[in-house]
Formats: sequence, C-alpha cells, structure tokens
Amino acid sequence: MTILEKVSSETRGIFNMFFDKEPLNYLEAASLYGVIAQGRYNVAALEILYNHAEDKELKGLIKEALERHNKTLIEHSEEMLQNSGGSIPSLSFNRRTLHKTPLNIPPDAHLTDSEVAIAVGTMGKAAQMALLAALHQSYQVEVALMYREMLDAGLDWDYRLLQLMLNRGWLPRLAKIQH
Repeated sequence: MTILEKVSSETRGIFNMFFDKEPLNYLEAASLYGVIAQGRYNVAALEILYNHAEDKELKGLIKEALERHNKTLIEHSEEMLQNSGGSIPSLSFNRRTLHKTPLNIPPDAHLTDSEVAIAVGTMGKAAQMALLAALHQSYQVEVALMYREMLDAGLDWDYRLLQLMLNRGWLPRLAKIQH
C-alpha cells in the first residue's frame, strides 16, 4: 500500500467515523450473510482439494486462498454483520487436516492436479463475481472498501493460478489470431 493510499484510507476512516454511522441496509446484510455461509463451505471444499493436490506450488496457492482470502473475508464479514446487529450463520462444516504429503487415495477416486486447479479456479471466479455483485449493492464505504480490497487480492491470486496452469500444461495455449 502506497503512502497516498494509506492517507486516503485514513481520511475515509475519519470521515466515516463522524458522518457515516448508518446501520447496514438489507442488501448489505444479506450479502455479508451469504459471503459468510458460502465462505464456510469454501473452506471445507478447499481443504479437500488441498489434500488431493500433489503439486507444491498449487498446494501453496490453495493454502493462500484458505488463509489470506477466504478466512480473512469471513472474519471481516462476521465482524461487520455483528457490529450492525445482524445474526451470523450457524452453518458450519468439519475441519480437515491439511496434509503436507500426498495421501494414498485410489486413482479412480483421486483428482489430478489439473482437475484440482480447474476446480479452485472456478471457485475463485465465482467468489469474485459474488464480491463484485455485493460491492455494487453496498452503500457503506467500509463494506465496499473491504469488498474491493478482497476482490483486488483475489484477482491477483487468480492471475498467479492461471500462470501456473499454463506453465504446467493444465490449460491449452491458444494460437493468436492473425489478420
């Protein structure tokens, strides 16, 4: 974050502290509730996909998606929803151990690294679309800023996943069109 971005962020925070103390509207609360519920499911799915992945770089990206993106977004969303008097979803899933070494899963029941990467990429794209929709329905600067920051981080992560998939041959390289 540059100094100018930090100053802008602090200025927005001070402005909001004095002038913008409205509670969340229904759309914002519903979006936060949905982000939390879907995020909790995504944690379970990402843990399973992590354990199927064998490529170390892919495992690293999945772990980053879990820790830096998904869990952070859930925590911020829960805090905002609770601070506005909203109820937190009671939906929860079993936690799974993230195994560092490959598991002995039979080949007919095991996802390949390319299948894992495609599944994780699809989840990432769906999450980005949901964040974008929630951002456009948001009136609270603090909520919108959180969505924007998480969307930016997610897009950067998605680019790195795409590069990994291309470098490993998990996605085809398309010939460029020439006129």
